[in-house]
Amino acid sequence: QVQLVESGGGLVQAGGSLRVGCTTSGSIFSDSTMDWYRQAPGERRKLVASITSDGTPYYIDSVKDRFTISRDSAENTVYLQRNSLRPQDTAVYYCGTIVRGKRYWGQGTQVTVSL
Repeated sequence: QVQLVESGGGLVQAGGSLRVGCTTSGSIFSDSTMDWYRQAPGERRKLVASITSDGTPYYIDSVKDRFTISRDSAENTVYLQRNSLRPQDTAVYYCGTIVRGKRYWGQGTQVTVSL
């Protein structure tokens, strides 16, 4: 059973920063690309950033200069640091990974950015 446990999120004013984390077991973490998706109300879930097992990051264009994805092998945790947040960043953020061809998700964490 693959479990992804998210932490962080919350309410922040526009221009502020928040960090979310996602922890899983060591064997899963060390071998897997870890993803962060987000889902805004009324929209489908979309990829925001990902990081490979060797630490290579990927970002969508709209967050490339504001978000940083990182992984901490000692804690088996992947982080998404989000700076210069905008109201349009408001969404539920999900951690995800694929193990043996099956997609797994964390429970999601709400991020609300107010004006």
